[in-house]
Amino acid sequence: MLDLVKAHSYGNDFLLTSASCVAEDLRRGWAQLLCDRHTGIGADGLIFYAPIPRGARMKLFNADGSDSELSGNGLRCLAALVVRGGLKSGGRVQPTVGQRVVIETDAGAKATRLTDVEDGRLTFETEMGPPEDLRKIQLLVEGQILDIVALRVGNPQCVLLTALPDRERFLKLGAALSAHDAFPDGANVELAEVVSTERLQILIWERGVGPTLASGTGACAAAVAAAAYGGAKRELQVEAPGGTQRVVWKDRGLELNGWAEIVWTGRWLGEIPDPKAVAGGGELTPTGSTASKLGSQETNN
Repeated sequence: MLDLVKAHSYGNDFLLTSASCVAEDLRRGWAQLLCDRHTGIGADGLIFYAPIPRGARMKLFNADGSDSELSGNGLRCLAALVVRGGLKSGGRVQPTVGQRVVIETDAGAKATRLTDVEDGRLTFETEMGPPEDLRKIQLLVEGQILDIVALRVGNPQCVLLTALPDRERFLKLGAALSAHDAFPDGANVELAEVVSTERLQILIWERGVGPTLASGTGACAAAVAAAAYGGAKRELQVEAPGGTQRVVWKDRGLELNGWAEIVWTGRWLGEIPDPKAVAGGGELTPTGSTASKLGSQETNN
């Protein structure tokens, strides 16, 4: 059994569970198992977290089991769980507007502040840090030379400033750019159209996931690219298929504003990853076998 919370931010959805409940060598397998939208619960990623005095530490795995250094939306979902009392409370504690939380990630500590609570949605203002390694490059993709904006927002990002294409073209470009040789660790991809100096529209392909409805780091990356090379202002409304987030590029770094919502808490009673098979494809072992202690650690949360 594994206790879980599901949360989303603009349709970018995550499962969250205590890091103390799952052995490290099984975490990739758990992500692949639980995030599957047909045979699992379904999510874009799985977050393992541990409480710290000011907030929580998170480790995120994409739906395919690969590592992710940072997710702006995932961070916000975890912050929502923290201010609602954590997994043990089932996220039922009433939060206080103005409450500050620090989330430690593989891309450093990120401070976030609760600014509003309405109809179960918790809005946060998050300090994402400054963009890094911002540059323009040309890449050969699908037989065409494309002018790309590459940068890091805690994770590798690839932005194509363009009129948004049809879905077939988007899927081809997203897959090709995300896996391009120019990005040895893969990249998150945003196709971004500058609608006005204050507004962008984006489509998102996330490495390890594919098309997603929203992305916090992707919204930040698109905003930086548009401000640096697309004639946009440094305060932007960034509209993705799942909704609109606000990004402000300040001298000290990027500020991301948007909401997250906890949608359910539950318990996984199905199969668990076999530690002997996870690296080779994730064969499953039925609950109740000798592997059912989630990888040799006691489940005491």
